[in-house]
Amino acid sequence: MPNTKDTIITSFALFSLFFGAGNLILPPLLGFRSGNYWWLVALGFAMSAVLVPILGILAHAKLQGTIYDFGKKVSPNFSLIYSLLIYAISLSLPSPRTAAVTHEIAVQPFFNSSALLSSIVYFSLVFIFVINRSKLMDILGKFLTPTIILILVLIIFTSLFTLDFNFGATEITSPFSDGILEGYQTFDAIGAVVVGGVIIVSINLKSNASFKEKKTLVRNAGWLAGLSLFIIYSGLILTGALNYPNFELNITRIELLTGISKQSLGNNANIFLSILVSLACFTTAVGIVTGSSDFIKDRLPKYKNAYLLTAIMGCLLGIAIGQFNVAYIITVAFPALMFIYPITIILILLNVIPEKWASPLVFKAVVITTIIFSIPDFLGSLGNWAPKKEVFDWIPFSTYQLGWVLPAVAAFVVSNLSSEYLSSK
Repeated sequence: MPNTKDTIITSFALFSLFFGAGNLILPPLLGFRSGNYWWLVALGFAMSAVLVPILGILAHAKLQGTIYDFGKKVSPNFSLIYSLLIYAISLSLPSPRTAAVTHEIAVQPFFNSSALLSSIVYFSLVFIFVINRSKLMDILGKFLTPTIILILVLIIFTSLFTLDFNFGATEITSPFSDGILEGYQTFDAIGAVVVGGVIIVSINLKSNASFKEKKTLVRNAGWLAGLSLFIIYSGLILTGALNYPNFELNITRIELLTGISKQSLGNNANIFLSILVSLACFTTAVGIVTGSSDFIKDRLPKYKNAYLLTAIMGCLLGIAIGQFNVAYIITVAFPALMFIYPITIILILLNVIPEKWASPLVFKAVVITTIIFSIPDFLGSLGNWAPKKEVFDWIPFSTYQLGWVLPAVAAFVVSNLSSEYLSSK
């Protein structure tokens, strides 16, 4: 059985791989806009940014392979296309966004340097960590994560003990569903299938533990990391809600986070916030580039430099996109998330449930249905290019941009009943 120390180090590593740019800047503004419905928003946010990602880690504990194993029951070709799409999105959006957030919060207030220079320095450091693959989990779990958690706890608890529990009127029409959709922007469900593979490879590099021991270690670490994420997210959302009287209504995500930090940490706020942002963003970028490199190395075992070349390409892409501002990257990311996130959630859930309810027929039916009914939500997120809202009104929950949910549930039930009928004949 894995010891407590290994479980804590692994859970800390998971926390740091999950907790990046979006996880830090999204919850406070969500709370700020939610008023006394902050708790309902927090529950919605936790559904897509905590529960689903941790279920993804449990699926990795069960499979102990790569992201490719998540979709094999649909078809090998689908699984390969899905895997490549996930890594392409991860390297193009959440990874560069970490550099953009770091520049805007941790670099720009102190140095009059360009975003391009920040991206070059940032991803050069990411590359150094990625090529030191065997030491990755210890560095994350033992050193970087405790620092991140300590600063977060300081900000949250100082706010809770110094502010009055007065909330403004909510600006959110659908608190629970808005919380779920904002959780998409953390990329954590996608992160689960990416960084879960990183954790599995890291454990394999460090030990010769049995399949059962690794499953127990990853499962326990996953739940502990999930609990930590839920506490931190709820604290940040509540902190944002309590600060409603203190800031202008049109404040940006980064301005609010910076303002809250100054109120909580005083004159040293910029230094603490810079350390927090830099570490939180950096660990996520390292996890994404490492996961992508691990995958390509696994798919191309005959090419000795596959890992190195993928790491170089991932960092170069990060430099190119990371020089754009955060708001622009978030806006560009949304349509891609509206399409790929539902598919990822479904694959995670199907890989967690018992095998008797997740036959290849069920996988095919549910995933294909989810893809079809994700298209309207994707089209609806294209802004000026979106079709008229009335076109998709007949789909349940389409007004909440969750039109895929009931069709996927129906496909799951019908395909399972069909499987039982066919097996009984």
